[in-house]
Amino acid sequence: MPPSGSPRVPGQTRSDARGEHTHSEPPAPRAVHRHSVRGQILAALRTALVDGELVPGEVYSAPALGERFGVSATPVREAMQQLSIEGAVEVVPNRGFRVTERSAHELAELAEVRAMIEVPVMLRLARSVPAARWAELRPLAEATTEAAATGDRAGYAECDRAFHRAVLALAGNRQLVQVADDLHRRSQWPLTEAPVARRADLVADAAEHLALLDALCAQNLPVVQALVREHFTGSAL
Repeated sequence: MPPSGSPRVPGQTRSDARGEHTHSEPPAPRAVHRHSVRGQILAALRTALVDGELVPGEVYSAPALGERFGVSATPVREAMQQLSIEGAVEVVPNRGFRVTERSAHELAELAEVRAMIEVPVMLRLARSVPAARWAELRPLAEATTEAAATGDRAGYAECDRAFHRAVLALAGNRQLVQVADDLHRRSQWPLTEAPVARRADLVADAAEHLALLDALCAQNLPVVQALVREHFTGSAL
């Protein structure tokens, strides 16, 4: 019997009455739901950045963006904090978040660093990875051409990074893949007063993925090196 003054409600166990929790109890769904919403908002904001809907130099408040996406300001603020870590926005106290203004010089610096990391890795892989393994990555390269053909800048950006991640993953170094992907994402943020990439630019950029696979399959190291460097410096995104 429960202690006097502490009646047990119907269906309640003795451990419930004592305030104990059992391993069979399901976790509270609120945190999972909030994380899911934050992830969706983060993806939506990244798309808006690539598409140029969020303009470099402009300040956006979390409540206003929350209203735009139909959510509260909290997941927007959390997503924007992640974007600030990635360098896409900067915090403006008591106002919101300003989209980072980047110059062509900064983009060139990113391309140089990416080349320093990825070119040696791809040359090493070209010497050791069999042609059949490279052929398995062709669908990822073809996905970039499909996204480019429709002029889908955000979709192309995702496909582009997926292809490069898959290539670098063959090196077996997760830290390398993570660092390279972060640099790649940063290079996709819009430049200040930069013209929107034309569909033809995206198509030409995507074609380099297929050409790179062909060179890797053939173990043509000079062509691999030239294609990767040109891809970074002339990227449409």
